[in-house]
Amino acid sequence: MARVLLLFGGQSAEHEVSCASAVSIHDALERAGHGVIPVGIDRSGEWFLADPTLRPFRTEGRAVSFSLPEGVLAVGDDTIHVDVVFPVLHGPKGEDGAIQGALEVAGIPYVGCGVRGSAVAMDKHLTKTIASAAGIPTAPWVTIHRSQWNGESETALAGVESLRFPVFVKPIAQGSSIGIARVEDRNELAAAVTNALRYDDAVIVEQGIEGREIEVAVLDGPRASQPGEVVLVSGWYTYDAKYADETSRFDAPADLPADRAREVSALAERVFSALDLNGLARVDFFLEHESGRFVFNEANTMPGFTSISGFPKMWEASGLPYPELCDHLVRAALDRHDALSKLSLR
Repeated sequence: MARVLLLFGGQSAEHEVSCASAVSIHDALERAGHGVIPVGIDRSGEWFLADPTLRPFRTEGRAVSFSLPEGVLAVGDDTIHVDVVFPVLHGPKGEDGAIQGALEVAGIPYVGCGVRGSAVAMDKHLTKTIASAAGIPTAPWVTIHRSQWNGESETALAGVESLRFPVFVKPIAQGSSIGIARVEDRNELAAAVTNALRYDDAVIVEQGIEGREIEVAVLDGPRASQPGEVVLVSGWYTYDAKYADETSRFDAPADLPADRAREVSALAERVFSALDLNGLARVDFFLEHESGRFVFNEANTMPGFTSISGFPKMWEASGLPYPELCDHLVRAALDRHDALSKLSLR
């Protein structure tokens, strides 16, 4: 069995989500026989050896150092040996290729997508551009950069005239609905863009799609799960609806005819390949009411990972229980690292 460094917390707005995910992964990996070392990254970027008896995990404890390019982890004078890293980090500096790049330099195997796939999937503009080029339906959008907005906001909004309201304004590289606003008319648009730019240097303004929210979990292969569905009591899938109240639920499997379930799972596998993803991803779609087609929304390369989160629930519905899923991801990371180490360097 492996010694797993479980990295959690991080400097993004999804810090608390990561802390909750880490508890479930820690317990599942221990049940599978792995040794788990939980290390929390606080909001300032400092690393700490966490106390696994505290629930949820906290980003506090004895300070941990991580040196590059050696890849040495140390607590004081003691070196921590690990076989693989499970970076359950959501959002910027965790899910965007940053930590993946550091682990690549250090030569340490890790769970999840590589640098390129992580960076592309985190950028909503790049993701939609690649998906569209691959012939995968996606909602029309306009991208606005901070430099455009600061220079002449009215000019920057000109392209939005081609979209139909309501629209969604989203920071270009955030998750968990952080900074997102549903905008019903042009009068609300400027305030929504200004707010979204608090979280990133660019935003996308995306035409709203009226339809069901369907998600698919994908592993290497690519191999897709049974689809699941976000069912909302009212409104749209805000941060609070995901994590803080009872205005939504997640059904797995989704209530879809078998042929439609196969269709969206195959579409998720196409997205996984087009974005050059590996390890795992949750691929999100809308099932549009008007047209009946599946419209790609986004891909998450490290989705929420509590035992009741959508990604593991979809695999549970597909016959892969949570502890086995976590164990599979660790073993797949070690296998991938071994395969890459055999590539010729020149």
